[in-house]
Amino acid sequence: MDTISVLTLRLAEIIGLYMIVIGLGGLASPQRWRAVMDDLNRSPGLVVALGFAVFAVGATLVLVHSIWTDPLAIIVSLVGYVALIEGATLLAVPGPLIRIGHWSTNFIRTWALIALILGLLLFLAGLTGRATLSV
Repeated sequence: MDTISVLTLRLAEIIGLYMIVIGLGGLASPQRWRAVMDDLNRSPGLVVALGFAVFAVGATLVLVHSIWTDPLAIIVSLVGYVALIEGATLLAVPGPLIRIGHWSTNFIRTWALIALILGLLLFLAGLTGRATLSV
Protein backbone atom coordinates (compact mmCIF):
# COMPACT_ATOMS: atom_id res chain seq x y z
CA MET A 1 0.00 0.00 0.00
CA ASP A 2 1.35 3.42 -0.92
CA THR A 3 1.18 6.19 1.64
CA ILE A 4 2.67 9.62 1.91
CA SER A 5 4.81 9.08 5.01
CA VAL A 6 7.25 6.61 6.53
CA LEU A 7 5.75 7.65 9.88
CA THR A 8 2.37 6.32 8.73
CA LEU A 9 3.93 2.95 7.95
CA ARG A 10 5.73 2.69 11.30
CA LEU A 11 2.62 3.74 13.26
CA ALA A 12 0.49 1.24 11.32
CA GLU A 13 2.97 -1.46 12.31
CA ILE A 14 2.95 -0.60 16.01
CA ILE A 15 -0.83 -0.12 16.19
CA GLY A 16 -1.25 -3.40 14.32
CA LEU A 17 1.13 -5.18 16.68
CA TYR A 18 -0.78 -3.80 19.68
CA MET A 19 -4.06 -5.05 18.23
CA ILE A 20 -2.55 -8.48 17.52
CA VAL A 21 -1.37 -8.78 21.13
CA ILE A 22 -4.74 -7.61 22.49
CA GLY A 23 -6.56 -10.04 20.20
CA LEU A 24 -4.38 -12.96 21.24
CA GLY A 25 -4.84 -12.02 24.89
CA GLY A 26 -8.61 -11.91 24.51
CA LEU A 27 -8.68 -15.28 22.80
CA ALA A 28 -6.29 -16.93 25.26
CA SER A 29 -7.75 -15.50 28.47
CA PRO A 30 -11.20 -13.92 28.13
CA GLN A 31 -11.81 -14.17 31.87
CA ARG A 32 -8.92 -11.73 32.44
CA TRP A 33 -10.74 -9.05 30.42
CA ARG A 34 -13.88 -9.59 32.52
CA ALA A 35 -11.74 -9.15 35.64
CA VAL A 36 -10.28 -5.94 34.20
CA MET A 37 -13.76 -4.51 33.68
CA ASP A 38 -14.74 -5.55 37.21
CA ASP A 39 -11.64 -3.77 38.54
CA LEU A 40 -12.52 -0.63 36.59
CA ASN A 41 -16.02 -0.70 38.10
CA ARG A 42 -14.53 -0.80 41.61
CA SER A 43 -11.60 1.59 41.25
CA PRO A 44 -12.08 5.23 40.20
CA GLY A 45 -8.32 5.77 40.56
CA LEU A 46 -7.65 3.04 38.04
CA VAL A 47 -10.12 4.65 35.64
CA VAL A 48 -8.34 8.00 35.96
CA ALA A 49 -4.92 6.38 35.42
CA LEU A 50 -6.20 4.50 32.37
CA GLY A 51 -7.92 7.64 31.06
CA PHE A 52 -4.73 9.65 31.43
CA ALA A 53 -2.65 7.02 29.61
CA VAL A 54 -5.15 6.64 26.75
CA PHE A 55 -5.53 10.43 26.47
CA ALA A 56 -1.74 10.87 26.35
CA VAL A 57 -1.33 8.25 23.61
CA GLY A 58 -4.21 9.74 21.62
CA ALA A 59 -2.94 13.30 22.00
CA THR A 60 0.55 12.25 20.93
CA LEU A 61 -0.78 10.45 17.86
CA VAL A 62 -2.95 13.45 16.93
CA LEU A 63 0.00 15.84 17.35
CA VAL A 64 2.47 13.81 15.29
CA HIS A 65 0.12 12.26 12.75
CA SER A 66 -2.91 14.17 11.55
CA ILE A 67 -2.56 13.15 7.92
CA TRP A 68 -5.65 12.62 5.74
CA THR A 69 -4.13 11.90 2.32
CA ASP A 70 -4.57 8.14 1.80
CA PRO A 71 -6.50 5.25 3.38
CA LEU A 72 -3.69 4.01 5.65
CA ALA A 73 -2.88 7.52 6.88
CA ILE A 74 -6.58 8.12 7.57
CA ILE A 75 -6.84 4.90 9.60
CA VAL A 76 -3.77 5.80 11.67
CA SER A 77 -5.08 9.33 12.25
CA LEU A 78 -8.51 8.02 13.23
CA VAL A 79 -6.92 5.68 15.80
CA GLY A 80 -5.30 8.74 17.38
CA TYR A 81 -8.54 10.70 17.50
CA VAL A 82 -10.50 7.73 18.88
CA ALA A 83 -7.89 7.24 21.62
CA LEU A 84 -7.97 10.95 22.43
CA ILE A 85 -11.77 10.95 22.72
CA GLU A 86 -11.80 7.70 24.71
CA GLY A 87 -9.19 9.04 27.15
CA ALA A 88 -11.07 12.32 27.57
CA THR A 89 -14.30 10.41 28.18
CA LEU A 90 -12.66 8.19 30.79
CA LEU A 91 -11.36 11.29 32.56
CA ALA A 92 -14.53 13.40 32.34
CA VAL A 93 -17.54 11.04 32.31
CA PRO A 94 -16.35 7.44 32.59
CA GLY A 95 -19.67 5.81 33.54
CA PRO A 96 -21.18 5.25 30.08
CA LEU A 97 -17.90 4.01 28.61
CA ILE A 98 -17.34 1.61 31.52
CA ARG A 99 -20.89 0.27 31.13
CA ILE A 100 -20.34 -0.29 27.39
CA GLY A 101 -17.03 -2.01 28.14
CA HIS A 102 -18.63 -4.23 30.76
CA TRP A 103 -21.50 -5.16 28.41
CA SER A 104 -19.03 -5.93 25.61
CA THR A 105 -17.35 -8.60 27.77
CA ASN A 106 -20.18 -10.86 26.61
CA PHE A 107 -18.49 -10.82 23.21
CA ILE A 108 -14.81 -10.96 24.20
CA ARG A 109 -13.85 -13.70 21.76
CA THR A 110 -15.61 -11.88 18.90
CA TRP A 111 -13.87 -8.56 19.72
CA ALA A 112 -10.57 -10.38 20.15
CA LEU A 113 -10.88 -12.02 16.74
CA ILE A 114 -11.79 -8.69 15.12
CA ALA A 115 -8.79 -7.02 16.81
CA LEU A 116 -6.50 -9.85 15.69
CA ILE A 117 -7.63 -9.65 12.06
CA LEU A 118 -7.50 -5.84 11.90
CA GLY A 119 -4.15 -5.88 13.67
CA LEU A 120 -2.71 -8.32 11.15
CA LEU A 121 -3.99 -6.19 8.27
CA LEU A 122 -2.56 -2.98 9.74
CA PHE A 123 0.75 -4.59 10.61
CA LEU A 124 1.12 -6.06 7.13
CA ALA A 125 0.11 -2.77 5.50
CA GLY A 126 2.79 -0.99 7.49
CA LEU A 127 5.38 -3.68 6.88
CA THR A 128 4.84 -4.02 3.14
CA GLY A 129 3.76 -0.45 2.34
CA ARG A 130 5.79 2.10 0.50
CA ALA A 131 6.17 5.77 1.40
CA THR A 132 6.07 8.14 -1.55
CA LEU A 133 7.10 11.22 0.44
CA SER A 134 8.63 11.62 3.88
CA VAL A 135 6.59 13.96 6.09
